[in-house]
Amino acid sequence: MSRRTITTQAAAGLAAASLLSLTACGGGSGGGADAWVLTGGGWPAVEADFESWNDEDPDQQISVESFENDAYKERIRTVVGSGEAPTLIMNWTGGALLDYVEGDRVIDLTEETQELRDGMHESVWQNGEVDGSVYAVPMNDVQPVVLYFNQEVFDEVGVEVPQTWSDVEDAIEAFEAEGVTPFSLAGGSVWPALMWLQYLTDRHGGEGAFASVVEGEEDAWSNESILFALEQIQWLADNGGFDETFTSVTADQNEDARLLAEGEAAMLLQGSWVYATVHEDFPDFAESGDFGFTEFPALEDGQGDPSNIVGNPANFWSISADASEEDQDAAMNYLTEHLFNEETVETMLEQGSLPPLEGIEDQIAETEDADFLEFSNQLVSDANHFQLSWDQAVAPDQEQPLMENLENILLGSITPEEFAENMNALQN
Repeated sequence: MSRRTITTQAAAGLAAASLLSLTACGGGSGGGADAWVLTGGGWPAVEADFESWNDEDPDQQISVESFENDAYKERIRTVVGSGEAPTLIMNWTGGALLDYVEGDRVIDLTEETQELRDGMHESVWQNGEVDGSVYAVPMNDVQPVVLYFNQEVFDEVGVEVPQTWSDVEDAIEAFEAEGVTPFSLAGGSVWPALMWLQYLTDRHGGEGAFASVVEGEEDAWSNESILFALEQIQWLADNGGFDETFTSVTADQNEDARLLAEGEAAMLLQGSWVYATVHEDFPDFAESGDFGFTEFPALEDGQGDPSNIVGNPANFWSISADASEEDQDAAMNYLTEHLFNEETVETMLEQGSLPPLEGIEDQIAETEDADFLEFSNQLVSDANHFQLSWDQAVAPDQEQPLMENLENILLGSITPEEFAENMNALQN
């Protein structure tokens, strides 16, 4: 049976007693509206935003609990399923949101959030829709995947930065002749290879190819565009597209970015967060004028829209259907009256984060990272579709098998057809 159509789109060491306490209190606060957030990154700014809301509206307080990423993922689905979720449920949309909607665990936000929608990039907003209704709204920065490059390496070899897939093939040949690795890939971490799989699938067949997977269609993983993308990844691995030791390179310590910065690789396909990483870890390269970025190459004979992008459109807020009417009202008022207020937007831009908002070009132009933020903002604004990372978009029980099968593709131990067969078995 096909799933409903989704628009195509606590610390790790938290004591057991604390977890039991959260369970007992029916969500995160034991009464009153509440929200769970993550630690690190830009999340302190989100907590500060709630503090601002609480100062402005003492009659509709929202308490906040913070969790590390893995602890949150393990906990949130349990409390949502048991009807004990926090009032505001942070999620990545995709398969998890689809489950929440099908289980009647979140409320329809369509009517109340129309004005909020009008100010946001449509390609980001779409990810919170199911069957044409809004069940989740963006709440932080957008993170598209882009192609970074080292201009000095290109100049030394006499190659232009590729704009099409034919250019990529020509560049690989030229770099190979000079003993230069074309693409840095943290194959040891596996998840960076998802970016290649997503872009190549979309460029070949458009967003509909993966939409069939999300919707649970039979044998959806056997789509010719997914098979094409898997074949291309193995071709890159077998023909010098990646470093010979790419399966031992990891992203945890930014080893893939180091290869680019030190000129050992010409290009790197990675998320927008790597821009800040390069400036922090490799400042000499970042400030040399050789650190460049561009969009993923177009596939000449592909059916996909070359404006489409992949990555993390944002994290999203949903409102629990199990919360009291009073707490739902407080959460809704926060979303419609306070989300992306002027102070929060200014803070995000100062941190180098890109809000998913239309009409902020003048504010971006005043930032230190204006060149990259303008580039990223244009990508998102022009995108016909913004594909959520597949490990978040698939049904939760498919996430780990997806990564395991992709690792085997990188190692060359299975064929694309075997990959599809293995993944199809999970949803047929």
